[in-house]
Amino acid sequence: MKKKLILLTLASVAILAGLFYWIEEDFTSDDTLTLYGNVDVRQVNLGFRVPGRVNLMPFEEGDLVRVNDIVGELDPQPFLDQVREAKAQVSSIKVDLANAEKTLVRRLELVDEGSVSKEDLDNAQTAFDRLKANLEQAEANLGVALTNMKDTRIFAPTEGTILTRIREPGSVVASGDPIYSLSISDPVWVRAFVSEPNLGKIFPGMRAKIYTDSDQVYDGHIGFISPVSEFTPKNVETTKLRVDLVYRIRVVADNPNRYLKQGMPVTVKLYDNGD
Repeated sequence: MKKKLILLTLASVAILAGLFYWIEEDFTSDDTLTLYGNVDVRQVNLGFRVPGRVNLMPFEEGDLVRVNDIVGELDPQPFLDQVREAKAQVSSIKVDLANAEKTLVRRLELVDEGSVSKEDLDNAQTAFDRLKANLEQAEANLGVALTNMKDTRIFAPTEGTILTRIREPGSVVASGDPIYSLSISDPVWVRAFVSEPNLGKIFPGMRAKIYTDSDQVYDGHIGFISPVSEFTPKNVETTKLRVDLVYRIRVVADNPNRYLKQGMPVTVKLYDNGD
């Protein structure tokens, strides 16, 4: 009798599980499709384009930064020296070029009188042209030095939160070495997955509601549907089997606030509005 009761209970659970599977994975009678996902974690590593010794890192992990905040600075002295050297080189060549121009003008005035040979004129012209080219190169070097000087500072490219403080002041870093990891706070979107049978029932711009476990609700819409199928990630709650092929979608939150955090698990309901 006990065995029959256990079998009956298991059968009931299986039926309920099958019903739950159907409700959660297909459009219901009110034209909604329920999916599960997470607020996408998007981050950028902030580093200098030039090598040097870190002078300033004003933010700690968890700090909020805004666009164009200075988040890091290198010791500027070596780069100031390079700028001064490049400026001096430009000034020196300008003086030589002015003298070469005067010489060329005199040669042109005297060549018709026969006082200067054609060879002397050609030499004067060649010297002038060479110095003119040297000036262009020196000015380009000055531009590089000025750019490198500007690159001793890192400005926040977007609003976000410091995830990781990788280096400390006094560290010597190479070009491209990250000193911070910044979590991007805007725009906010949810990464979710839809099964192949439901792929033909959704479209970009489709209305959505985003529900968090703390009973917050946000409006949203589908911003992207991947054309490539993939296996369901293990960290995504789904009533489908893990080996099923699904398509990744991006649901953009239209009205996010500070309570909608990156990495947060959410439930997404898509609404077929007949468009």
